[in-house]
Amino acid sequence: MADELRAGVIGAGVFGGYHANKYAELDGVRLVGIYDLHPERAAEVAGRHGARGFDSLEALLAEVDVLTIASPAVAHAEAALAALQAGAHLYVEKPLTVDLQTADKIAAEAARRGRVVAVGHQERVVFQAMGLLDIPERPLRLEAVRHGPPSPRSRDVSVVLDLMIHDLDLALALTDADPLAVEAEGEGTDGLDRVRAEVDFDDGFSCIFDASRIAEGRRRTMKLVFPSGEVEIDFVARTFRNTTPFALDEAFAETPAGKDSLKVSVEGFLAAVRGASPRPVVDVAEAARALDLALAVEQAAA
Repeated sequence: MADELRAGVIGAGVFGGYHANKYAELDGVRLVGIYDLHPERAAEVAGRHGARGFDSLEALLAEVDVLTIASPAVAHAEAALAALQAGAHLYVEKPLTVDLQTADKIAAEAARRGRVVAVGHQERVVFQAMGLLDIPERPLRLEAVRHGPPSPRSRDVSVVLDLMIHDLDLALALTDADPLAVEAEGEGTDGLDRVRAEVDFDDGFSCIFDASRIAEGRRRTMKLVFPSGEVEIDFVARTFRNTTPFALDEAFAETPAGKDSLKVSVEGFLAAVRGASPRPVVDVAEAARALDLALAVEQAAA
Protein backbone atom coordinates (compact mmCIF):
# COMPACT_ATOMS: atom_id res chain seq x y z
CA MET A 1 0.00 0.00 0.00
CA ALA A 2 1.20 3.49 -0.81
CA ASP A 3 2.62 5.55 2.04
CA GLU A 4 0.09 8.29 1.32
CA LEU A 5 -3.58 7.37 1.21
CA ARG A 6 -5.81 9.29 -1.18
CA ALA A 7 -9.07 10.22 0.51
CA GLY A 8 -12.46 11.32 -0.73
CA VAL A 9 -15.74 12.35 0.88
CA ILE A 10 -19.31 11.88 -0.32
CA GLY A 11 -21.47 14.66 1.06
CA ALA A 12 -20.67 18.35 1.41
CA GLY A 13 -22.91 19.03 4.38
CA VAL A 14 -21.89 19.57 7.99
CA PHE A 15 -20.50 16.08 8.58
CA GLY A 16 -18.90 15.90 5.16
CA GLY A 17 -17.09 19.11 6.03
CA TYR A 18 -15.91 17.64 9.33
CA HIS A 19 -14.46 14.58 7.57
CA ALA A 20 -12.83 16.70 4.89
CA ASN A 21 -11.15 18.70 7.65
CA LYS A 22 -9.78 15.57 9.31
CA TYR A 23 -8.35 14.12 6.11
CA ALA A 24 -6.76 17.48 5.34
CA GLU A 25 -5.19 17.67 8.82
CA LEU A 26 -3.88 14.14 9.28
CA ASP A 27 -0.43 12.96 8.24
CA GLY A 28 -0.13 10.26 5.61
CA VAL A 29 -3.42 11.04 3.91
CA ARG A 30 -4.33 13.52 1.18
CA LEU A 31 -7.81 14.83 0.56
CA VAL A 32 -8.39 14.39 -3.17
CA GLY A 33 -11.93 15.64 -3.45
CA ILE A 34 -15.59 15.69 -2.55
CA TYR A 35 -18.70 14.57 -4.39
CA ASP A 36 -22.16 15.94 -3.67
CA LEU A 37 -25.42 16.11 -5.63
CA HIS A 38 -24.92 19.89 -5.44
CA PRO A 39 -21.60 20.41 -7.28
CA GLU A 40 -21.23 23.97 -6.06
CA ARG A 41 -21.24 22.77 -2.43
CA ALA A 42 -18.67 20.08 -3.20
CA ALA A 43 -16.43 22.62 -4.92
CA GLU A 44 -16.74 25.08 -2.03
CA VAL A 45 -15.87 22.55 0.72
CA ALA A 46 -13.09 20.95 -1.32
CA GLY A 47 -11.64 24.33 -2.23
CA ARG A 48 -10.95 25.11 1.43
CA HIS A 49 -8.31 22.37 1.34
CA GLY A 50 -6.99 22.67 -2.20
CA ALA A 51 -8.99 19.63 -3.28
CA ARG A 52 -11.48 19.12 -6.13
CA GLY A 53 -15.22 19.07 -6.31
CA PHE A 54 -16.26 16.04 -8.40
CA ASP A 55 -19.27 15.96 -10.70
CA SER A 56 -19.81 12.21 -10.41
CA LEU A 57 -19.30 9.48 -7.86
CA GLU A 58 -17.56 7.31 -10.45
CA ALA A 59 -14.96 9.99 -11.14
CA LEU A 60 -14.19 10.37 -7.43
CA LEU A 61 -13.95 6.60 -6.87
CA ALA A 62 -11.36 6.33 -9.63
CA GLU A 63 -9.05 8.64 -7.64
CA VAL A 64 -9.25 7.43 -4.00
CA ASP A 65 -8.05 4.68 -1.68
CA VAL A 66 -10.30 5.56 1.27
CA LEU A 67 -13.71 7.16 1.29
CA THR A 68 -16.05 8.68 3.85
CA ILE A 69 -19.77 8.50 3.17
CA ALA A 70 -21.45 11.43 4.91
CA SER A 71 -24.52 11.70 2.70
CA PRO A 72 -28.11 11.15 3.97
CA ALA A 73 -28.53 7.68 5.44
CA VAL A 74 -31.00 6.55 2.78
CA ALA A 75 -28.21 6.92 0.19
CA HIS A 76 -25.50 5.07 2.14
CA ALA A 77 -26.04 1.60 0.70
CA GLU A 78 -25.78 2.45 -2.98
CA ALA A 79 -22.66 4.56 -2.47
CA ALA A 80 -21.04 2.01 -0.16
CA LEU A 81 -21.50 -0.89 -2.57
CA ALA A 82 -20.21 1.18 -5.50
CA ALA A 83 -17.16 2.25 -3.50
CA LEU A 84 -16.33 -1.29 -2.36
CA GLN A 85 -16.67 -2.58 -5.91
CA ALA A 86 -14.24 0.16 -6.98
CA GLY A 87 -11.74 -1.06 -4.37
CA ALA A 88 -12.05 1.68 -1.73
CA HIS A 89 -11.98 1.24 2.03
CA LEU A 90 -14.95 2.91 3.73
CA TYR A 91 -15.80 5.06 6.69
CA VAL A 92 -19.61 5.36 6.79
CA GLU A 93 -21.31 7.84 9.08
CA LYS A 94 -23.96 6.27 11.28
CA PRO A 95 -26.33 4.64 10.68
CA LEU A 96 -24.59 2.16 8.40
CA THR A 97 -27.75 2.03 6.30
CA VAL A 98 -31.50 1.96 6.90
CA ASP A 99 -32.28 -1.75 6.53
CA LEU A 100 -30.57 -5.00 7.44
CA GLN A 101 -30.62 -6.46 3.94
CA THR A 102 -28.35 -3.76 2.54
CA ALA A 103 -26.22 -3.82 5.69
CA ASP A 104 -25.61 -7.51 5.02
CA LYS A 105 -24.73 -6.76 1.39
CA ILE A 106 -22.17 -4.16 2.47
CA ALA A 107 -20.60 -6.56 4.97
CA ALA A 108 -20.47 -9.38 2.40
CA GLU A 109 -18.93 -7.18 -0.30
CA ALA A 110 -16.30 -5.84 2.11
CA ALA A 111 -15.36 -9.36 3.18
CA ARG A 112 -15.20 -10.58 -0.41
CA ARG A 113 -12.89 -7.76 -1.44
CA GLY A 114 -10.84 -7.59 1.76
CA ARG A 115 -11.78 -3.98 2.47
CA VAL A 116 -12.17 -2.21 5.81
CA VAL A 117 -15.54 -0.72 6.67
CA ALA A 118 -15.64 1.56 9.71
CA VAL A 119 -18.84 3.16 10.96
CA GLY A 120 -19.08 6.51 12.72
CA HIS A 121 -20.37 5.54 16.15
CA GLN A 122 -17.87 7.95 17.66
CA GLU A 123 -19.29 7.78 21.17
CA ARG A 124 -17.35 4.52 21.50
CA VAL A 125 -14.17 6.59 21.48
CA VAL A 126 -15.44 8.59 24.46
CA PHE A 127 -16.45 5.42 26.34
CA GLN A 128 -12.97 4.05 25.76
CA ALA A 129 -11.44 7.28 27.06
CA MET A 130 -13.49 6.98 30.26
CA GLY A 131 -12.49 3.36 30.75
CA LEU A 132 -16.08 2.10 30.74
CA LEU A 133 -15.38 -0.59 28.16
CA ASP A 134 -12.71 -2.09 30.44
CA ILE A 135 -14.89 -2.65 33.52
CA PRO A 136 -14.72 -6.39 34.33
CA GLU A 137 -18.35 -6.54 35.50
CA ARG A 138 -21.46 -6.94 33.40
CA PRO A 139 -23.80 -3.97 33.82
CA LEU A 140 -27.20 -4.49 35.40
CA ARG A 141 -28.98 -1.41 34.11
CA LEU A 142 -28.46 1.54 31.77
CA GLU A 143 -30.53 4.71 31.54
CA ALA A 144 -29.74 7.09 28.67
CA VAL A 145 -31.29 10.45 27.81
CA ARG A 146 -30.34 12.25 24.59
CA HIS A 147 -32.42 15.34 23.82
CA GLY A 148 -31.82 18.17 21.38
CA PRO A 149 -33.80 21.04 19.86
CA PRO A 150 -35.34 20.86 16.37
CA SER A 151 -32.82 20.74 13.52
CA PRO A 152 -33.11 20.28 9.75
CA ARG A 153 -30.29 17.72 9.87
CA SER A 154 -30.95 13.98 9.36
CA ARG A 155 -34.66 14.38 8.66
CA ASP A 156 -34.49 11.41 6.30
CA VAL A 157 -34.50 9.04 9.29
CA SER A 158 -36.28 8.78 12.63
CA VAL A 159 -34.86 10.02 15.93
CA VAL A 160 -34.00 6.38 16.64
CA LEU A 161 -31.57 6.16 13.71
CA ASP A 162 -30.48 9.77 14.16
CA LEU A 163 -29.80 10.04 17.91
CA MET A 164 -30.83 6.99 19.93
CA ILE A 165 -28.63 4.65 17.89
CA HIS A 166 -25.57 6.14 19.63
CA ASP A 167 -26.79 4.88 23.00
CA LEU A 168 -28.02 1.58 21.57
CA ASP A 169 -24.50 0.97 20.26
CA LEU A 170 -22.98 1.86 23.63
CA ALA A 171 -25.28 -0.58 25.40
CA LEU A 172 -24.32 -3.32 22.94
CA ALA A 173 -20.64 -2.52 23.50
CA LEU A 174 -21.09 -3.21 27.22
CA THR A 175 -22.53 -6.71 26.88
CA ASP A 176 -22.24 -9.83 24.76
CA ALA A 177 -25.87 -10.68 25.53
CA ASP A 178 -28.64 -10.47 22.97
CA PRO A 179 -31.72 -8.24 23.19
CA LEU A 180 -34.65 -10.32 24.41
CA ALA A 181 -37.58 -7.87 24.53
CA VAL A 182 -38.16 -4.36 23.19
CA GLU A 183 -40.96 -1.99 24.15
CA ALA A 184 -41.22 1.58 22.91
CA GLU A 185 -43.51 4.55 22.44
CA GLY A 186 -42.96 7.53 20.19
CA GLU A 187 -44.36 10.77 18.87
CA GLY A 188 -43.77 13.19 16.03
CA THR A 189 -45.60 15.23 13.43
CA ASP A 190 -43.60 13.79 10.53
CA GLY A 191 -42.22 10.46 11.65
CA LEU A 192 -40.72 9.59 15.02
CA ASP A 193 -39.17 12.66 16.67
CA ARG A 194 -39.22 11.46 20.27
CA VAL A 195 -38.99 7.85 21.40
CA ARG A 196 -38.72 6.20 24.78
CA ALA A 197 -37.69 2.54 24.69
CA GLU A 198 -37.08 -0.25 27.17
CA VAL A 199 -34.80 -3.09 26.13
CA ASP A 200 -34.16 -6.24 28.16
CA PHE A 201 -31.23 -8.52 27.35
CA ASP A 202 -31.07 -12.28 27.87
CA ASP A 203 -28.53 -11.94 30.69
CA GLY A 204 -30.77 -9.66 32.77
CA PHE A 205 -29.25 -6.37 31.57
CA SER A 206 -32.07 -3.81 31.27
CA CYS A 207 -31.95 -0.45 29.49
CA ILE A 208 -34.07 2.65 29.11
CA PHE A 209 -33.41 4.95 26.16
CA ASP A 210 -35.05 8.37 25.79
CA ALA A 211 -34.22 10.33 22.64
CA SER A 212 -35.81 13.53 21.32
CA ARG A 213 -35.03 16.00 18.56
CA ILE A 214 -37.97 18.27 19.44
CA ALA A 215 -36.83 19.22 22.95
CA GLU A 216 -36.54 22.80 24.18
CA GLY A 217 -32.86 22.36 24.94
CA ARG A 218 -29.95 19.94 25.07
CA ARG A 219 -29.88 17.19 27.64
CA ARG A 220 -27.56 14.22 27.52
CA THR A 221 -27.12 11.96 30.52
CA MET A 222 -26.31 8.34 31.22
CA LYS A 223 -26.55 6.21 34.34
CA LEU A 224 -24.95 2.77 34.55
CA VAL A 225 -25.58 0.37 37.41
CA PHE A 226 -23.04 -2.38 38.09
CA PRO A 227 -23.04 -4.99 40.87
CA SER A 228 -20.39 -2.97 42.71
CA GLY A 229 -21.69 0.57 42.18
CA GLU A 230 -22.99 3.20 39.80
CA VAL A 231 -21.65 5.61 37.21
CA GLU A 232 -23.60 8.78 36.35
CA ILE A 233 -22.50 11.16 33.59
CA ASP A 234 -23.96 14.48 32.47
CA PHE A 235 -22.30 15.15 29.14
CA VAL A 236 -23.66 18.70 28.89
CA ALA A 237 -22.75 19.84 32.41
CA ARG A 238 -19.64 17.62 32.28
CA THR A 239 -20.25 16.11 35.71
CA PHE A 240 -19.23 12.58 36.65
CA ARG A 241 -20.10 10.37 39.63
CA ASN A 242 -18.49 6.97 40.13
CA THR A 243 -19.21 4.75 43.14
CA THR A 244 -17.70 1.60 41.61
CA PRO A 245 -14.23 0.45 42.72
CA PHE A 246 -12.93 0.81 39.16
CA ALA A 247 -10.64 3.66 38.14
CA LEU A 248 -12.47 5.70 35.51
CA ASP A 249 -11.23 8.93 33.95
CA GLU A 250 -13.54 11.69 35.19
CA ALA A 251 -11.55 14.18 33.11
CA PHE A 252 -12.34 12.31 29.89
CA ALA A 253 -13.57 15.50 28.23
CA GLU A 254 -10.02 16.88 28.37
CA THR A 255 -8.38 13.86 26.77
CA PRO A 256 -7.59 13.84 23.03
CA ALA A 257 -10.49 11.43 22.53
CA GLY A 258 -12.84 13.61 24.53
CA LYS A 259 -11.85 16.74 22.66
CA ASP A 260 -11.97 15.26 19.16
CA SER A 261 -13.62 11.85 18.99
CA LEU A 262 -13.99 12.10 15.21
CA LYS A 263 -10.24 12.50 14.75
CA VAL A 264 -9.54 9.45 16.92
CA SER A 265 -12.19 7.45 15.08
CA VAL A 266 -10.81 8.38 11.65
CA GLU A 267 -7.25 7.64 12.80
CA GLY A 268 -8.46 4.19 13.91
CA PHE A 269 -9.99 3.62 10.49
CA LEU A 270 -6.79 4.61 8.68
CA ALA A 271 -4.70 2.42 11.00
CA ALA A 272 -6.91 -0.56 10.13
CA VAL A 273 -6.58 0.22 6.41
CA ARG A 274 -2.78 0.27 6.73
CA GLY A 275 -2.76 -2.97 8.74
CA ALA A 276 -1.39 -1.21 11.83
CA SER A 277 -4.57 -2.09 13.76
CA PRO A 278 -6.64 -5.27 13.52
CA ARG A 279 -9.89 -3.34 13.29
CA PRO A 280 -11.46 0.14 13.33
CA VAL A 281 -13.18 1.53 16.43
CA VAL A 282 -16.57 0.25 15.23
CA ASP A 283 -16.69 -2.32 12.47
CA VAL A 284 -19.46 -3.25 10.05
CA ALA A 285 -20.74 -6.18 12.12
CA GLU A 286 -21.12 -4.03 15.23
CA ALA A 287 -22.85 -1.30 13.26
CA ALA A 288 -25.27 -3.85 11.80
CA ARG A 289 -26.04 -5.10 15.32
CA ALA A 290 -26.86 -1.54 16.44
CA LEU A 291 -29.01 -1.06 13.35
CA ASP A 292 -30.88 -4.29 14.06
CA LEU A 293 -31.77 -3.10 17.56
CA ALA A 294 -32.66 0.39 16.31
CA LEU A 295 -35.08 -1.05 13.76
CA ALA A 296 -36.67 -3.19 16.48
CA VAL A 297 -37.19 -0.03 18.56
CA GLU A 298 -38.70 1.75 15.55
CA GLN A 299 -41.09 -1.12 14.96
CA ALA A 300 -42.15 -1.20 18.61
CA ALA A 301 -42.71 2.59 18.65
CA ALA A 302 -44.63 2.75 15.37
